Amino acid sequence: MQTVTISPKFQVVIPKEIRETLQLTPGQKVQAILYEDRIELIPVRPMKQMRGFLKGIDTTVPREKDRLDIYKRKAKMI
Repeated sequence: MQTVTISPKFQVVIPKEIRETLQLTPGQKVQAILYEDRIELIPVRPMKQMRGFLKGIDTTVPREKDRLDIYKRKAKMI
């Protein structure tokens, strides 16, 4: 873990190793999110760059019985 210093203008420099690993570029936007007692910076990526990033993810979700019945009824209507 690396420590950064907040400047008088409330700016921080992201360490080089992190910038390179995340392929951050000058002028790139990041979202600043307050999460519990910390700040998280999340790089904003163009949608085209996001294509395929969920490939192979398990999309099975346990469903409640009443939800399953709704899907079955809708399927019969089609």
